[in-house]
Amino acid sequence: MHITLNQQPQPVPPGWEDEPLLWLLREPLGLTGTRFGCGMGQCGACTVLIDGQAQRACLHTARGLQGRAVTTIEGLAMPDGTLHPVQQAWLDLRVPQCGYCQSGQIMGAVALLRATPRPSDAQIDAAMSGHLCRCGTQHRVRAAIHQAAGGTTP
Repeated sequence: MHITLNQQPQPVPPGWEDEPLLWLLREPLGLTGTRFGCGMGQCGACTVLIDGQAQRACLHTARGLQGRAVTTIEGLAMPDGTLHPVQQAWLDLRVPQCGYCQSGQIMGAVALLRATPRPSDAQIDAAMSGHLCRCGTQHRVRAAIHQAAGGTTP
């Protein structure tokens, strides 16, 4: 069995078809940018894009992803190493503190900007509300999303 991962066909090792996508990514595939948080789909740390939509990797199995496209934080940058605009904004505005939730937040922000290229503060807050961050960098998250959208940062 194969899944499409970061725009490439990826074989799923035998025995991993029914394991959570989160563990498939981290263990046999070695893509550790997707983080384990709660394991129940509530914290957002394991957010990936599935067919361009922000989804929790702990809630999906490889078997359920046949024919669908999965993008992880490792798949956002361009082949030449140029960062995705959201990743660059995160660095420019020094969004992370501890950094644990950041890959999930970045993936959520990418999905938001694909659906709403120029989001309002309220749209950003609503889209990012499911991403728990104990460091309290939500104001920098909002500013980074505005920057990545090509707007000004408040």
